[in-house]
Amino acid sequence: MRQWICGVVLIVLFCFPVSVVAQDTNAMTFAAAKTSKFANLPGLPACMKVAVQRGDPSKESAALMLKFIPGCVVPWHWHTAGEQLVIISGKGSAQMKDGKAASMGPGDYSYLPAKSVHTFKAVSAVMMLNIPDAAFDIHYVDEAGNEIQPDQALKPAAKKAMPAKPSSK
Repeated sequence: MRQWICGVVLIVLFCFPVSVVAQDTNAMTFAAAKTSKFANLPGLPACMKVAVQRGDPSKESAALMLKFIPGCVVPWHWHTAGEQLVIISGKGSAQMKDGKAASMGPGDYSYLPAKSVHTFKAVSAVMMLNIPDAAFDIHYVDEAGNEIQPDQALKPAAKKAMPAKPSSK
């Protein structure tokens, strides 16, 4: 599992070389959403894309912009770090295991503590700011709470997020 996480970290580093450049902590950081480079990342649902806005998510807290297509589901999972979520546009639903789902819309904020099992579903197209407290990782779990491989977790989620095929009639 550690090898898989290291692989994802390396891919993040190579996908976003401009974002990984050392940043002067005394300078303002600006990242225009319209020019941000969004990409799919291995180990995350294909229905979402990520753009690093600030920092190096493989090493530290960073600012990540996430885009979800309608119906996209991030299956039950947890992160080593806590994370702050702010919906920029669209509507979604966040839920912690054994908790009620919270409907989220533009401007809504949520904090998910470290190692808390949770899920997210995009009700419409969603743009979200995600700020993890430390390096970003993701650990998927099954219904019993046991850690599972990403491909096992993402296979059912991919089917749910696929748009219905038009009939040939």
